Amino acid sequence: MRPAELGEDDNTSNDESFVAVGGGQTAQPLDAVDRRLLDALVRDGRTSIRTLAERTHISRSNAYARVERLVRDGVITGFHAQVAPEPAGLGTSAFISLTIKQDAWREVAALLRQVRYVEHAALLAGDHDVLALVRAPDNAALRHLVLNEVQGIPGVLSTRTWLIFDEFDGLKSAWSV
Repeated sequence: MRPAELGEDDNTSNDESFVAVGGGQTAQPLDAVDRRLLDALVRDGRTSIRTLAERTHISRSNAYARVERLVRDGVITGFHAQVAPEPAGLGTSAFISLTIKQDAWREVAALLRQVRYVEHAALLAGDHDVLALVRAPDNAALRHLVLNEVQGIPGVLSTRTWLIFDEFDGLKSAWSV
């Protein structure tokens, strides 16, 4: 991308958001146009480049180049369908915290990644080491998942489970301008 394209058709602010790229590198700072593009794509990942350009008030070539750069820099990691768990047959959702051996994160993560119904997991600082979001068909499946699969992973010392009664997404995207 030419340097002139970065400022083309945008109303940049002084608030520069740096995005971490794998390996401790930081991608090019996100400006207001990048944030508007991300906001539109988070709301609807199927939005065409033409529509993105119209909504963000930039040229199609600029929108295409910016989206391509955001993908290349690892800011955009994919385009996904959002599936509602309950209508899809996953009526029981829970957070499971794991306490693990101090040096076991990589091994636990590799095995936890393969456990069916684990939607997301994160390494934490604090009282618990790992927090996993799971979505199972019912309480019996959740019980089996926790007691047999998760607690059976080498390096897992203990677990704690919180059932999710209701949930929602925030109204404002982190990328909203």
